Amino acid sequence: MPSIAGHLLVECLIAQGVTHAFGVPGESYLAVLDGFHAHAERIRFITNRQEGGAAFMAEAQGKLTGRPGVCFVTRGPGATNASIGLHTAFQDSTPMVLFVGDVASDARDREAFQEVDYASFFGPSTKGMAKRVERIDDARRIPEYVSRAFATAMNGRPGPVVLVLPEDMLTQTVDAQPLPRVEPVQAWSDPGALRELRTLLLASERPLVIAGGGGWTPQSAAALQRFAENWQLPVANAFRFQDTFDNHHPLYAGDAGLGINPALAARVGESDLLIAIGPRLGEATTGGYTLIEAPVPKQKLVHIHASAEELGRVYQPALAINATMNAAARSLEVLTAPPDVRWAGWAQACHADYLANIDPANGGITLPGTIDMPAIVHTLQKHLPADAVLTNGAGNFASWLHRFYRHHGLAKGHKTQLAPTNGAMGYGVPAGIGAAILTGRTAFTIAGDGDFLMNGQELATAVQHGARSIVLLLNNGSFGTIRMHQEREYPANVSGSALSNPDFCALARAYGYAAERITHTAEFEPALQRALAAPGGSLIEVLIDVDVITTRGTLTAIRARAQSPG
Repeated sequence: MPSIAGHLLVECLIAQGVTHAFGVPGESYLAVLDGFHAHAERIRFITNRQEGGAAFMAEAQGKLTGRPGVCFVTRGPGATNASIGLHTAFQDSTPMVLFVGDVASDARDREAFQEVDYASFFGPSTKGMAKRVERIDDARRIPEYVSRAFATAMNGRPGPVVLVLPEDMLTQTVDAQPLPRVEPVQAWSDPGALRELRTLLLASERPLVIAGGGGWTPQSAAALQRFAENWQLPVANAFRFQDTFDNHHPLYAGDAGLGINPALAARVGESDLLIAIGPRLGEATTGGYTLIEAPVPKQKLVHIHASAEELGRVYQPALAINATMNAAARSLEVLTAPPDVRWAGWAQACHADYLANIDPANGGITLPGTIDMPAIVHTLQKHLPADAVLTNGAGNFASWLHRFYRHHGLAKGHKTQLAPTNGAMGYGVPAGIGAAILTGRTAFTIAGDGDFLMNGQELATAVQHGARSIVLLLNNGSFGTIRMHQEREYPANVSGSALSNPDFCALARAYGYAAERITHTAEFEPALQRALAAPGGSLIEVLIDVDVITTRGTLTAIRARAQSPG
């Protein structure tokens, strides 16, 4: 039966298994909004307050489900606002589809109201925004374009796709049907390469696995765990993929990324065989391409990745294996291991290094102020459910979670970390709200004051749609990461990094969240318990001394080192 194209588009999303779409409404895609109304019992349109927040929620949706998160925005300013979420999805290897309502066909290429050339703005030539950008001019082909977008977003290295929707196309009457649900293609490891990997393992004395990147499922994470157990391999997680391997497992070695445990950094340098399963080995995971030397590592490197284009792009591996994570992990778990391995002591020592790193006494540094952040994180570990989703944006505040919180791991059935590897500020609040909407699980966000103000307006989205998240807001009156770098490069010259903040508790209450402020560590546990028991969302503001800038030192110490002669 014929219907208008905007309704067909929504029906195509339903056929792909989409239950929620995030966005800010625009006059350019009214016909799609009417389609959401017509199918409200099968799919929900979540009304956001700003397109950046909507795109972050869609990116979080992709991370949580393994299928493309869906975002709708209007042309021009709406699309450019959403670009931050698109860039996050690209660098984080997250499947996502951004739909952009566009100018009508008869106004195109005249610099019409809010017109933008999306192929130029988002296209693959940008090398960091979208895998593919397409414009649907023929309404009859909507099923084809939607199906291809979902396939492109999931296949190979997952990532974002942009579909541009001319306003007049969406109002056309069309007789077409949605195509069946698309499933990602599995690329299997070459048997010869697996034999070579086994030979490299048998010759090794200090092997180390680094796991992460997109495309993981609970099943593949469980297979990775069995591979590690069979071969007694220590496993580190890549930057902000800390739930790939269970942090409680006796083979866990810690996370490779910003603020890396110095002992783990040393282990990476000492290893004679690195097996990278999934990560693209980006700048943060590799310590600016120095933790692992580029382009030719001093260790033997086995790089397993879903995209053939990624293999050899930065690092020249001794062995490159093009395989998706489900297929790779299932191949690795049946790789025959010997009865005993010579590196058992090495694996135990790697885990001991990790345990020492999460001991707050390690390093002997006494941080100033009345807030003990390791104790705060310990309280989170004590009270948050094992399946809680923890989210953060970008800033030094996130390092407290990254160092001290122990994720239960995807193998236990749930993704528990949502964090931007591209360092996008403002991600944590909308990601937490999106997780609450999509999963119903406890969603906990840690944010800095500067980070919160990037997308704090999405608390209104949570209240409107009945979602509850808990926000721990660390207020130090500063863009702390920038201040840290200033003190290192231009000591005592503070410029642009100081913040004059609003009353965050009053602001949260205005949106409909419960809120309270604490100034001492002992006040946090009862505040967290109240937040967990509350029927709605809660914000806990923690006033923290700006001098407490990292988990290992202070601004005062950084400045002193920078000012010392020689």
